[in-house]
Amino acid sequence: MTAVFLLSNSATPLYGYWQAEWGFESGLLTVIFATYIVGLVAALIISGRLADRFGRKVVLVPGLAAAVIASMLFFAAQDVMWLLAARLLAGVAVGTAVTAGMAAVVDLAPEHRKRTSSLIASVSMVFGAGLGPLLAGGLAAGGSPSTQRLVFTVVVCVEVAALLVAIALPLKRPVTQNKVRLLAWPSAPRENRRELRWGIGAFAPGITATSFVLSLGPTVLGHVGAPGAFVTGVVACAMFLVATGIQFALARLTTRAHLALSSTTAIAAMVFMVLAVTVVPFAAAAVIAALLAGAAQGLGQLAGLSLIATHITPGKRAESNAALNIWGYIPASIASVLVGYAADAFGLSISVTLFASTLTAAAIVALIATGVSVKRHTAESVTEEESA
Repeated sequence: MTAVFLLSNSATPLYGYWQAEWGFESGLLTVIFATYIVGLVAALIISGRLADRFGRKVVLVPGLAAAVIASMLFFAAQDVMWLLAARLLAGVAVGTAVTAGMAAVVDLAPEHRKRTSSLIASVSMVFGAGLGPLLAGGLAAGGSPSTQRLVFTVVVCVEVAALLVAIALPLKRPVTQNKVRLLAWPSAPRENRRELRWGIGAFAPGITATSFVLSLGPTVLGHVGAPGAFVTGVVACAMFLVATGIQFALARLTTRAHLALSSTTAIAAMVFMVLAVTVVPFAAAAVIAALLAGAAQGLGQLAGLSLIATHITPGKRAESNAALNIWGYIPASIASVLVGYAADAFGLSISVTLFASTLTAAAIVALIATGVSVKRHTAESVTEEESA
């Protein structure tokens, strides 16, 4: 998990360098970012059902092989087409990790530790996501002309090591194989779709906020006077360290609290992002926005994974993970591309304000709808217990 997500964001501090070197605009930059989402969603559609039917390793090993190839493409990249191919394969690798990888972590935990295993799976994801840009930004700060190759030499070695570990994992194939269509839109079992909707409502705004920071964060930081690969890497790393730390700090709270706090911090992140590109054009406002976005993703992700781990059976767990991530990443990719091209056409301030307003409205709707649904479900459960 950590290795794959390290790959997913290792390129973030280098986008500014490639953009200056190869002369492409912000719109194309967000397309490069979104290509990763295309690969991820394509993998999610099939990998969850494959992992539930044939076992986690059947999906994990090819996914890590894709990560190795993606790292090599980044290492050798000479133009935008190389980046597109690398990002596509990185998305495929992440798609296998968030389905089979997260399900494997929960499967290996004892029954009474399922919620803790969800925390471990979630933290490993955001920790790797933060480690990647820190590694790349730190190496880029040295000013070496071969930074790209230096960064991805390290990443290739990490991915190869993870592939070898995955091959050796003691994961068993399912005793009974579910007879289901492999090419079908992932979903949770009908009786658990309410919990899945709760998780999506919190996770989607958070992942959309962090995706914006990863794709257009370098542009925003340049706008507020804090350009450079090192600064971009540090901010991205700090964002995911917050996503990691807040899950540990608030682990004892209920899942209901995690759902509400995720939406609230996503709203706060958008407020600071708008301030950074309008009335308070200072780096501090942009950094605070990034940190709040990390908190929103971390809490929303923890809530979604906890709901899946505690309510959904192992035979449907990977597919449910796939559904959670699809409905989180699709709006994230669409929003990032639209904002990128809007920034080229109308300017950064207007495009970011429109994006933040839309995301804020979505988070408010999710906060209210999820709160009402959870409250109603809790009341129904109490009524049923009293009747019994």
